[in-house]
Amino acid sequence: MARPKDAHLLHLQQTEPNPFSRPATPGHHAVQIGFCGLGAMGYPMARNMAKWRKEHVQGGLPVVVWNRTKVKGDALAKELGQDIISVAASLEEVVSECDIIFTNLSNDEVVLSVYQTFVKTLEDGKQAKGRIFVETSTIYPTVAAKLDVLLSSIPSTTFVSSPVFGPPATAEVAQLLIVMSGDYRSKKEVAHIMYPSVGRKVIDLGGNIEKASTFKLIGNSMILGSLELIAESFALGEKAGIGAPMTYSLMKELIPAPLFTAYGDKMLHDKFDGTKGFAIDGGIKDSQHIRRLTTELNSPMPSLDAAHQHLLTARALHQAQIQRGDAHFDVLDWSSLIAGARVASGLDAFDSSKHGKVVPEKEE
Repeated sequence: MARPKDAHLLHLQQTEPNPFSRPATPGHHAVQIGFCGLGAMGYPMARNMAKWRKEHVQGGLPVVVWNRTKVKGDALAKELGQDIISVAASLEEVVSECDIIFTNLSNDEVVLSVYQTFVKTLEDGKQAKGRIFVETSTIYPTVAAKLDVLLSSIPSTTFVSSPVFGPPATAEVAQLLIVMSGDYRSKKEVAHIMYPSVGRKVIDLGGNIEKASTFKLIGNSMILGSLELIAESFALGEKAGIGAPMTYSLMKELIPAPLFTAYGDKMLHDKFDGTKGFAIDGGIKDSQHIRRLTTELNSPMPSLDAAHQHLLTARALHQAQIQRGDAHFDVLDWSSLIAGARVASGLDAFDSSKHGKVVPEKEE
């Protein structure tokens, strides 16, 4: 029976965490999975996927991993064992050996470069077996379309756009929110690999390959807009003589959402270490993508404009600290955008201990 034209819209309100039925059992050979990109998100995703498959997939093969700096792959193989992780020396090796290849990379340019290498290798090798490529990074929607066109030149090859929501800490505990668009049969197979090994829920956006990347940018606009709201509220609380701690307490009463409380805690206690969160360069890249999307669709987001400027302010101030030799962090977390709101209010950018302290009044 054909699926209703807008059936994918029903998945947004799904009760089940995975909207896809289980795919058919693989045929004559076990599926070989590859994972390219072992950064702050890719490393825990690849690790959790490999561990889950070892424990739940009978006869499962080691996951083949690749990273630009091989030391990351070696570290993962040492952590899990060579019976679970196989380290590839090159992208060519991954694409030649694997049936399903996941990528999680830093930016659009790197993504395009990696996929061009995939296609060139497959064209040179003339290998006939089918492959599914799955891109999990945050990329601009038209880049997803370019990848789809690029891969369409290779017979029996399909592409799934599948960005994920969640910071590295969420990836560590396999609780990412997974979004998908692209070929239906491929999505079904990929969904049962990613859930529950790396994520808690899969959302299907249908066949238009650009929809998942667009949805990811919409979601990130919510997160970035929330960061800007928290930053401005905290700065106002400081200037009003009420203090950021009391403002944070009020926020938890009014908006007790995990996102608000987690990022509010980072801003309140100056926890701006980007190696333990989402690095500011990634935040600026995402905000650029969101602002480009709003421009192309004539859908203004003033809060995102402010957040973008505050991200740039925070990065500029941090770079000045590095040049002076007094930076506290090698990399900033994107929650450090509060530096922009603080400086605009006449407060210290990164050290809240320098702000005037509120002394509670004592009863007579």
